[in-house]
Amino acid sequence: MSASATAPQAFDARQFRDTLAQFATGVTIICARASERRFVGFTANSFNSVSLDPPLILWSLARDADCLSALESAQRYTVNVLAAEQVALAHRFSRPHEDRFAGVDYRLGWADAPLIAGCVAWFECRHHSQQVAGDHVLFVGEAVTGERAAGRGLVFHHGRFGTTVALPE
Repeated sequence: MSASATAPQAFDARQFRDTLAQFATGVTIICARASERRFVGFTANSFNSVSLDPPLILWSLARDADCLSALESAQRYTVNVLAAEQVALAHRFSRPHEDRFAGVDYRLGWADAPLIAGCVAWFECRHHSQQVAGDHVLFVGEAVTGERAAGRGLVFHHGRFGTTVALPE
């Protein structure tokens, strides 16, 4: 089979989003301290591993996000990997809310940012690098600590939340 010499048809934003929706992703909440009395956090499914040595992770945030400046200046942050039972938290941290952390059970660790109770995994990261890419900023963090817990992770696929189920081998 040979490649076509003609340029492909335009790939609009809706087609791009619909195609991406076929890729199931995990759901996380990224958190950092914005000031002495305030935290920022948002739902992200752009989380991914980058390197084992050193242990690097990647996530992205829209350039027009309200919390962008706080996260760009944060030297440490947490990545909370949500459990299947935490859909309400995923919604809460993905929409405007006066205080996203009010009533949320969390503890502080090395990164001095929320480690949310009930998650299936947590990473505490040190800022490594960031890069503007289109309408987002890519953040690379070095995972300094991490934990995992029992449970099924929350996933996002084709515009809906779901969970993981192992297939028979």
